[in-house]
Amino acid sequence: MTHPQDRFTLYYFHDPMCSWCWGFAPTWQNLQQQLPDTVQVQYVLGGLAPDTDQAMPADLRSMIQNTWRRIHEELGSEFNFDFWTQNIPRRATYPACRAVIAAEQQGQGRAMVSAIQHAYYLHALNPSDRNVLVPLGKALGVDETRFNAALTSRETEQSLQAQITHSKRWAVQGYPSLVLKRQSPSLNDEADKHAIGSLKELASIPLDYHHYQTMLSHIEKATKAL
Repeated sequence: MTHPQDRFTLYYFHDPMCSWCWGFAPTWQNLQQQLPDTVQVQYVLGGLAPDTDQAMPADLRSMIQNTWRRIHEELGSEFNFDFWTQNIPRRATYPACRAVIAAEQQGQGRAMVSAIQHAYYLHALNPSDRNVLVPLGKALGVDETRFNAALTSRETEQSLQAQITHSKRWAVQGYPSLVLKRQSPSLNDEADKHAIGSLKELASIPLDYHHYQTMLSHIEKATKAL
């Protein structure tokens, strides 16, 4: 039974270079604006692809481009296909994930997610490259020295690996994903962000890429059931 003092965390599992996350972004923003005050949002990086210096194979390039076309057809999301001729794509999203963590240390994590998405999908820039990520951080107004240091720090890497582990322990199947969890009364807000907890304490929220109301209804039902 839900009590007035009950509070919940809605975990958003994502990757800044995930094309379906880009397609989901407008509906996700609308959902966040409609969430009740008892539900706070926590972003968790999934880390789609580790570091590599190898160029993306031709078959993978073709597959990803087809995914972009499908998302555009289904959701109307815009993609700049010049990316594929103006860059040497690599299957590496960890650098972009670290940039989000580095920006978050200065209160600009979510803004960095958006900046990476716009650079990648609209401006045909490659967020796998540090020389793309650093100007994005600078444009957000972060301290450049701190940001540069954080991109390669041990603490940033530990944070990324902890978030990837979080995703795996909760058996998240893909990105984006939403999972609701009741906040533990025995933990403070900061500790609860990183509490894995039992799978029985969680409610997976089915995604609706078109209508935030569908997900809001699922969330409201889940808060009564958890």
